[in-house]
Amino acid sequence: MTSLTELLTRHTGDVPGAVALVARGDQVESAAVGSADAEGTVPMARDSLFRIASLTKPIVAAAVLMLVDDGELALDAPVARWLPELASPVVVRTPAGPVDDVVPAARPITVADLLTFRCGYGFAADMGLPAVDLLFQVLGHPAAAPRALSPDEWLAALAQVPLLHQPGQAWLYDTGSDLQGVLIARVAGRPLPEFLAERLFEPLGMADTGFTVPTAALGRFTSAYRRGEEGLRLVDSPEGRWSAPPPFPSGGGGLVSTADDLLAFARFLRDEGTAGGHRLLTPESVHRMTTDHLTPAQRAAARPFLHGQGWGFGGSVDVDPQEPWEVPGRYGWVGGAGTALHLVPATGTVSVLLTQVEMTGPEPTKLMREFWTYAAS
Repeated sequence: MTSLTELLTRHTGDVPGAVALVARGDQVESAAVGSADAEGTVPMARDSLFRIASLTKPIVAAAVLMLVDDGELALDAPVARWLPELASPVVVRTPAGPVDDVVPAARPITVADLLTFRCGYGFAADMGLPAVDLLFQVLGHPAAAPRALSPDEWLAALAQVPLLHQPGQAWLYDTGSDLQGVLIARVAGRPLPEFLAERLFEPLGMADTGFTVPTAALGRFTSAYRRGEEGLRLVDSPEGRWSAPPPFPSGGGGLVSTADDLLAFARFLRDEGTAGGHRLLTPESVHRMTTDHLTPAQRAAARPFLHGQGWGFGGSVDVDPQEPWEVPGRYGWVGGAGTALHLVPATGTVSVLLTQVEMTGPEPTKLMREFWTYAAS
């Protein structure tokens, strides 16, 4: 039988290196192959640091639910209480219509709308729609250069963009998580990085997870690449974007982490919100987080991103076993930086895959598909 190391090694022609682990109960198989840089000067290690991109989303969703459990937020509460910039949103009359042909929102945007990605803002299957194009013009693409706006400036800019759909009507990708990050900071009265560190990272022992890489850890930080016609192109070095605190800590994709830190987070969900004998999240909130909230029509419209899966809070939820690795209830997500994290609540199986080459689109890479098949065997 092929080992995890052998599986990853087969793909070192596609990526400079990779770290992966599969945990079945207390048994953990891990592998680290290749290099942290394309030049092959830094060997990859189990504790190598990666830009985890959209694997930030489930972590931020869990933080929102902590505030719900605290009684500071309610899922059905309008977000305008904390985000007054969104008190009077308008919606384009038709998704393909001009951005100045708008109608008032039929109801307020709620906390649940942000968590389920049905707030009216975000990426659509048709990225050329005028309202989506304006969203990119105003905020910039998340995969591009770091945002220079502060959270308050970012939200003020977003408020000038009309919603693509009425609140609750359609699933749209990404922007809901950045809104969750701003919401957390305002409700908690402190920056998002501070809240996450105190309420999640420290209790879970996620010492290598954050929005900045300390100078002492830069030697473990991988280089990031984008694939082009002439091969891999460096898009960020260890001394680059994450060497200083960002103006905008992105709840949609701003974290760096390690395989073992992500394993700790997944086990926290597996154990229904407990870690080290302490309860951090109620079982009810974990259940809501890992349950599909979309209608069949919403899942169908989101197929270019979700591939038929549903959506919980911060991650997808398998609905139909279309692929060998898909188990109804399997929860997790992928990051555009080439990362993936999944949990099968029914069995407790956790799988983590970390690479440093950006994906070219929402379709999973061949390495991801082979790794998920391996983890399901």
